[in-house]
Amino acid sequence: MKVDIKTREYTTVSEVSGPLMIVEGVEGAAYGEIVEIETPTGEKRRGQVLEVREDIAVVQVFEGTSDLNTETTKIRFTGETAKIGVSMDMLGRIFDGTGKPIDGGPEIIPEKELDINGYPINPSARAFPAEFIQTGISTIDGMNTLVRGQKLPIFSGSGLPHNELAAQIARQAKVLTEESEFAVIFTAMGITHEEANYFMRDFEQTGALERVTVFMNLADDPAIERIITPRMALTTAEYFAFEHDMHVLVILTDMTNYCEALREISAAREEVPGRRGYPGYMYTDLASIYERAGRIIDKKGSITQMPILVMPQDDITHPIPDLTGYITEGQVVLSRELHRKGIYPPVDVLPSLSRLMSGGIGEGRTREDHSGVSDQLYSAYAEGRDLRDLVAVVGEEALTDRDRKYLQFADEFEKRFINQGRDEDRSIEETLNLGWELLSILPRAELKRVAEEHIDKYLPKGE
Repeated sequence: MKVDIKTREYTTVSEVSGPLMIVEGVEGAAYGEIVEIETPTGEKRRGQVLEVREDIAVVQVFEGTSDLNTETTKIRFTGETAKIGVSMDMLGRIFDGTGKPIDGGPEIIPEKELDINGYPINPSARAFPAEFIQTGISTIDGMNTLVRGQKLPIFSGSGLPHNELAAQIARQAKVLTEESEFAVIFTAMGITHEEANYFMRDFEQTGALERVTVFMNLADDPAIERIITPRMALTTAEYFAFEHDMHVLVILTDMTNYCEALREISAAREEVPGRRGYPGYMYTDLASIYERAGRIIDKKGSITQMPILVMPQDDITHPIPDLTGYITEGQVVLSRELHRKGIYPPVDVLPSLSRLMSGGIGEGRTREDHSGVSDQLYSAYAEGRDLRDLVAVVGEEALTDRDRKYLQFADEFEKRFINQGRDEDRSIEETLNLGWELLSILPRAELKRVAEEHIDKYLPKGE
C-alpha cells in the first residue's frame, strides 16, 4: 500500500466494476471530488467521487475502466469539484462531453472557472417567464408558445424527426422584443456519429454555428460522461446569461440516453432499483438539470430549455417522460401517425401544452388575437379529429354540412398549418394569418372563441 499524504495519492484500488472503482484506505475524500487516475500504461483519466463511507471511496471513471487493474493503478484526489473554464470565445465552438474542444480550434483561455453543479436559483429571486421566443415553427409559436425562461420538452419516438426539429429550432430561434444577444447551446448525449455529422453539417452550412456552442457526447463515448455533459452546457449557459446578459436557449438531446446512463451507474453501485430499473432519485437528478432554466429579477439574461427525449415504445407514461412532465412547464408531443402521412414537423397539438403560454402572448408580445386564434384552432381541430373516428363507423354520408366543414378544416390544418418546410421560418404574423385563413373554412357563427372585433379585423374578407 502506498499513500502520499501531501498529494493524497493511493494505489489501494480493491475492485473495478463497470464504470466504478472502489478505493480503500482513503482519508478526507469528499462527495463530488474530482480524482486523477493513472493507468498501468501511464494514460491519464479523470473520475469523480460518488460515495464515501469510512475509509472507502467509490469513484466513477469518465473515460471508462478498461485496462485498469487493482495493483498498479494510481489514484490522486484533487480536493476540487468538477469545473469548466468559461469564456465568450466558446460561442461558435464544438466541445466533447467533458468540455474539451474537438473542432480543431485552439484551447479556450478561460475568463472564469465555474463548478459544473451550479447553484439552484432562489425561488424568491426568479422572475416570471413572459417574453415570446419565436422558433419559426407554427405548431410551437401559434399553439404551444415558448417563452423566455421556460422549460418546454419535446416528447418524440424512435424514428421520428426530432433531430431535424432540434436543428431547425437551433437555427431559427430568436427573441423579438429584446435587443440583447441571443445564443443557443446545443447539447447532444449518446448520439451516433451519423447524427453528430448531420448537426455539424447543418450548423456550418446555414451559418448558425456563429451563435451556437455545441457539447457532443457520442454513443461510443463512456456512458458516465453523459452525466456531466448537460451540467457543462448549463454552467456555460449561466455564464452567458447572468454575467453577459444574453438570452440562451439550451437544447438537450436525448434525455433518454442520459437516464439510461443514470440507470447503468445505479446498477453498478448495486442500488435498490425504482420504476423499471431506474434509480429512485432520478426525479431529483432530472430536477437538478431542468430547474437551472429561468430568469432572475434585475438580470437581463435568461436561460430557456428545450429537452428532447425519445419515449420508449412511444409510452408517455414511461418514467422518463412522466417525471420530465412533472418538472417542466408543458410538452410538445410528436405523432407517429402524422409522420406516416409525410407531415413535418409531426407535432400533435392536442396532447401538447405550454403552461406558460398565456404570459408570453398578446398585444405587445405577439398580437392581440393570438390567444383567441389558438383556442379556436385547437377546438376546431379536436372536433374534426373526433368526426374522423365517427366517419369510420357510420360513413361520410351520415354527416351534416357543418360536420363536413370540420372534417375539411382538420385536413387543411394538418396540410398547411402543421406541415411546413424544414427550412421554412414563419414569423408569428404569418402563423396567425394562416390560422385565420383556415378558420375561414368554418361558418362565422362557429367562431365562438375569438373576439368579434378580431374577426372583423383579421378574418379574410369575402368568406
